[in-house]
Amino acid sequence: MGIVVSNLTKKYGTQRAVNNISFEVKTGEILGFLGPNGAGKTTTMKIITCFMAPSDGDVKVNGQSVIEHPEIIKRSIGYLPESNPLYLDMPVLEYLDYVAELQRVPKSKIPDRIVEMVKVCGLDVEKHKKIGELSKGYKQRVGLAQAMIHDPEILILDEPTTGLDPNQIVEIRKLIRELGREKTVILSTHILPEVEATSDRILIINDGKIVADGTAETLRKQAHGQEVLRVQVLEAGSKDEVITAIQSLDTVAMVDPIMDAEFSFLINSKENASSKKSIFNLCVQNNWILTELTPIETKLEDIFRELTTN
Repeated sequence: MGIVVSNLTKKYGTQRAVNNISFEVKTGEILGFLGPNGAGKTTTMKIITCFMAPSDGDVKVNGQSVIEHPEIIKRSIGYLPESNPLYLDMPVLEYLDYVAELQRVPKSKIPDRIVEMVKVCGLDVEKHKKIGELSKGYKQRVGLAQAMIHDPEILILDEPTTGLDPNQIVEIRKLIRELGREKTVILSTHILPEVEATSDRILIINDGKIVADGTAETLRKQAHGQEVLRVQVLEAGSKDEVITAIQSLDTVAMVDPIMDAEFSFLINSKENASSKKSIFNLCVQNNWILTELTPIETKLEDIFRELTTN
């Protein structure tokens, strides 16, 4: 079940929280939805989940408009909002039973769905406690369970690993990846390594507009536009001779010596070119010992900062 966002705008007075954005999420795809606070992420997710109406544009879920068929669309979506609102006085099992009824899960299937959610979300030890007695991490697990209790075709998760310990985070990431094989998933988080570990594609929004859309690898290539290599050689004569020789290669744009590292260099290849093979051959021809030839990847954090800092 896919999602198509078309020319979506949300206005608050004169302010545009979301400004004419369009994108698509396909069935079986996990979309990492990134942006700084106030960028428009949560507003977009609230419109997709029919929590609020757009000012302009539309969102279609499986071909049906959120404006015309909100009740039908709500049944196919599981939503974990960032605030994770829960009934703190209710025991975990009672709450899940209550949510399953709200989501119109057939009564005969509710016990099995609760058992499965308790297992999947790791709630077995705490399942008889009141929600208000749980730690923040376990409350987050209950939030995930309620989002999935009706086996929705679409999952929209806003900061799903908030408050979880490292082991729990790994488990939830694995769960999201498994769910993404069959479901459409939109995952919003400020933890950038989590996006890389979980998402098939990354969409970055800033000031209500989409500023990047693609895989992590694609965004990295777009960020620096050319190959950057870290190279170290030994038994190579003088450093100036090495720089001159590397700089003479047709594929090399620039060579910078690395301070405090003898015979180590950062090498920028020309646009749409790779220098790895020619550098290797150069070392062979000159009997230099090549001890390092490492591509330097731009960090997702750097890309995010560059795209979202005015």
